[in-house]
Amino acid sequence: MKLKQLSIEIENSPGRLYGITKILGEAGINLKALSLADTTSFGQLRILVSNLPEARRLLMKLQVPAKVDEVVAAEITDQPGALAKLLKALLQTRISVQYMYAFTGGESNKAIMIFHFCDVDRAVQVLLDHGISLLSAKDFGIVESN
Repeated sequence: MKLKQLSIEIENSPGRLYGITKILGEAGINLKALSLADTTSFGQLRILVSNLPEARRLLMKLQVPAKVDEVVAAEITDQPGALAKLLKALLQTRISVQYMYAFTGGESNKAIMIFHFCDVDRAVQVLLDHGISLLSAKDFGIVESN
């Protein structure tokens, strides 16, 4: 139930994000989810890609360091209070959310929350114990290894 995400530190300069997304797109690698957070001189790009090994190979070839992190994708109803309910289960076991990003839409009226936790394995168990639906790489159409 864990996913592998690429974390890439990129300069806050015109064209840098474009360059990375262009290279991945030209290689047929689809961005399944992404987040870009700003710091003073760098941005932290976090992406779930359709083919992790190929994306890493391309980035290494361009000398763009990309760290692989384990994240969890939880599916919740897209309605007020649904996220708070999920977070309450984590709070009761003192599991910290280090960061998260989300997307909604589609016909299912669901929201997908992507989490990075202080203790990923424990968080997965707590969420499953509370009936939270977790998505796998297969659910996203993601290849994580060769």
